[in-house]
Amino acid sequence: MKSLATASLLLLLSVAPQAQDAISLAVRLESDYRIVPNVTYLTASNWDAKLDLYVTRTPDKPLPTLIWIHGGGWTGGTKESFSGIPAYLTMGMNIVNVEYRLARVAPAPAAVEDCRCALRWVIRHAKEYGIDVNRIVVGGGSAGGHLAMTTGMLTAAAGLDRLCPGPDNLKVAAIVNWYGISDVNELLDGPNMKPYAVTWLGSAPDREQIAKRVSPLTYVRAGLPPVLTIHGDADPTVPYTQSVRLHKALSDAGVVNELMTIPGGRHGFECCTAAQRANAYGKIREFLERNHILGTQKLPSSW
Repeated sequence: MKSLATASLLLLLSVAPQAQDAISLAVRLESDYRIVPNVTYLTASNWDAKLDLYVTRTPDKPLPTLIWIHGGGWTGGTKESFSGIPAYLTMGMNIVNVEYRLARVAPAPAAVEDCRCALRWVIRHAKEYGIDVNRIVVGGGSAGGHLAMTTGMLTAAAGLDRLCPGPDNLKVAAIVNWYGISDVNELLDGPNMKPYAVTWLGSAPDREQIAKRVSPLTYVRAGLPPVLTIHGDADPTVPYTQSVRLHKALSDAGVVNELMTIPGGRHGFECCTAAQRANAYGKIREFLERNHILGTQKLPSSW
């Protein structure tokens, strides 16, 4: 609990122009949001999958909610690495910060299954935590961007919801994809082969079939939620061309989507300069407002 709260406060202090502004903002966040850390949403492979909640103190007034999924090539990373918490809180959103089984615990498609289970958990507990089920946004970076897309794009027919069965209501209002993988197969062989993808898929003889099954491009179709993709055109870890292909495929299918290209942007923290990052968050806010997920009011009305 202390580390999560401290990290958020340090981030606030780093982005506010004046110390007093940062303190005021921190007080307001503390007054309107509570932190519920390390809630187990699933047990699988003899491992407890956990999530953290940053949620309104007035659950009778449900808020739009971001489900955030961390990156790390499906082989590393932690939910505690998420540095964007203040940006989304100041948009007036709850945050559900999710971890999942990494490759060392279980290979593909385990991470995809886990994140779908996290979405079902959020829907089931929406009333308790003040979550508006009609305004759930799923987002993530890198492998987390991939998992955000599969979480929001999969159909029940894909057969990846059997770990946590329930009503076929796993729908989200939008997807925010920071430089996520949309074609896993491309990363298994050839010039774009990436060791992290090979590790996640393992040596199963049907690994190409599994990779296709967990690739967002497989599920592009009309009727998907709006998708915003943010990607640097100099990314050495996830090919920028994947996001270009995704953008075209979504557009051809009639899906509302945007590709925000970061000139010279690389991967992870190096995706953006401070100014580019600020522009990206501005784009996210505008995208969510235009798609009726956020109102024009950035902060909860009690502020």
